[in-house]
Amino acid sequence: MKNHSVSSYPGGSKNRVNKAGNNVRKKQPSAEDLSVIETWRAAHRAVLNTFQEGLRRRTRNTKIVVAQRHKRKSTIVGKLDRFPEMQLARMDDVAGFRLIFPSTKDLYVFRQKFHKARFNHRLRNEIDRYDYIKSPKKTGYRGIHDVYEYDVNSEAGRTLKGLLVEVQYRTFIQHSWATAVEVIGFITESQPKFEQGDYRYQNAMALGSEIIARSHEDSNGPFPEMENKILVNKFLGIEKELSLLKTLRSLRAVKEQATANRNAILIFSKSEKLEIRTYSLATEALRDLFKLEKEMPEHDIVLVKADKSEDIRLAFKNYFSDANDFVKLIEKGCQGLSGKKVLKVQDVK
Repeated sequence: MKNHSVSSYPGGSKNRVNKAGNNVRKKQPSAEDLSVIETWRAAHRAVLNTFQEGLRRRTRNTKIVVAQRHKRKSTIVGKLDRFPEMQLARMDDVAGFRLIFPSTKDLYVFRQKFHKARFNHRLRNEIDRYDYIKSPKKTGYRGIHDVYEYDVNSEAGRTLKGLLVEVQYRTFIQHSWATAVEVIGFITESQPKFEQGDYRYQNAMALGSEIIARSHEDSNGPFPEMENKILVNKFLGIEKELSLLKTLRSLRAVKEQATANRNAILIFSKSEKLEIRTYSLATEALRDLFKLEKEMPEHDIVLVKADKSEDIRLAFKNYFSDANDFVKLIEKGCQGLSGKKVLKVQDVK
């Protein structure tokens, strides 16, 4: 019988990874702690590369967009701070996939079939636990998450067994809202995604989610009981104070394109334009990711991969400051629900 010691686990053991995470939360990590986390985090890349084969095979020749992402170091630290009881080794979205569907029906049909797929990876959650379409978050977020425990029979992949991977399902319309929330987090001091900062941004995006859900998907967001006219009036009242739509409209989408069939590192700062670096090999990209995070701690840096460059731009629009879809959906939604037209502001030349 083979002796599978705990030392084979990325970072040493789950306990060692948890200890490192707790020390980061306490703002006193040692060099060894940071190395442990880096080793553990890097191991998820192999999980992504293996797991994605099944997803891409099942979405081939469809209108479903598939993209994968490696959770950013800064986001991991932020999540540890927001959830004091969370153990790092149990963080389930370090390796993540985003599937974007033409419609809610397409989403549910695909997810049901995927749940019946023949593989050893174990679904960790109950079917409805993370269904934020049936039960939207109070922030307005709508979408579905599934968490799988990675399983593999090969000797080479044995150390990866038990690592977690998250699969996000959302429609293009739901994705437009989520993109706008991310953009707001970049261009303001508020983070409505995490209910931080100016509460008006949180309220505006929650109301906006309800407007979009009702007018474009025959569904509901976080305010199902609110009358249409009241809903629109509340949103437009906050919009008048924040000039939110004007700000989102005026953002210039970055023109650089990530090369097809490449790994791409996106480097975003509030004072500079988006920088994109592309790589042929995932190992090279991962090496540079960790290097750049150390060199640019004040920047938001993420490693992404998709089959085509346009898929990267679509799935990660927030990094390209592109919230145009959200603005258009809100404009049409407000007019459709109440007859109130949201005046367009000319794009900045």
